[in-house]
Amino acid sequence: MSRILLVAILAISSALFAADEMVTVPTRQGVTQSFVLTTPDNVNPDVVLVLFPGAKGNIGLHRENGQIKFGESNFLVRERQRFVDLGAATAVIDVPSDTRSGMDDGFRLGNKHATDIGFVIDSLKNRWPTAHIFLVGTSRGTISASSVAYHLKDRIDGLVLTSTVQGSGTTGVKKLGKRVLFVHHRFDGCHETPYSGVKGFSSQFPLITVNGGRPAASGECDPYSAHGYYGVEAPVVEAIMHWIRQEAYLTEITAAAKGN
Repeated sequence: MSRILLVAILAISSALFAADEMVTVPTRQGVTQSFVLTTPDNVNPDVVLVLFPGAKGNIGLHRENGQIKFGESNFLVRERQRFVDLGAATAVIDVPSDTRSGMDDGFRLGNKHATDIGFVIDSLKNRWPTAHIFLVGTSRGTISASSVAYHLKDRIDGLVLTSTVQGSGTTGVKKLGKRVLFVHHRFDGCHETPYSGVKGFSSQFPLITVNGGRPAASGECDPYSAHGYYGVEAPVVEAIMHWIRQEAYLTEITAAAKGN
């Protein structure tokens, strides 16, 4: 009986990870753009989320002995399965082939980046023509998400900005003409993403304010802190998905402090 149970557990575990797919599409002359595609089982998603990690955007996506490998600490990357469990497909963006060392802010804001993501959206639309496309960024990924959204406004349905970088992370949002959501932890201690930086947008765009979670297990600008919604990930993801589907959602999330 125990052996049968072990086999069943392994089968379930394999199914959970089988949804990850490494996709590489040609973009500009001699350039390719790769991303991790994670999809719901046996469901055509109504929503596809294009996820932009923070820092330099380099998740180190590659194949090793036939397996897909990439860094998973970033808030959006580690929570992709939770989005998928709620019926969305996710495409986690890596750096393009000509920017292996990482994307600086100038590249994130530029036409080349928007062109690359345009090809990603084409790929996703070829799979699911009726799905709604939302761009979601966190930390420095908000620079990509907001800029790409502005460049490709006619090809997306909305934009979600989490732990937004002050100034450059809000590029073009006032002129976007699409649905925009801000999500921010009230006690985000990262100097580049203060809560006050997005509070001023709350009169024009919806804002989900997050409180609580686990004590930081990383630097204040790193993923395992308030900056990365450490310990309060689940209600944050759920609120984002409710907003995307135009359902009732929490505008204030308060989680009890948890131990390490």
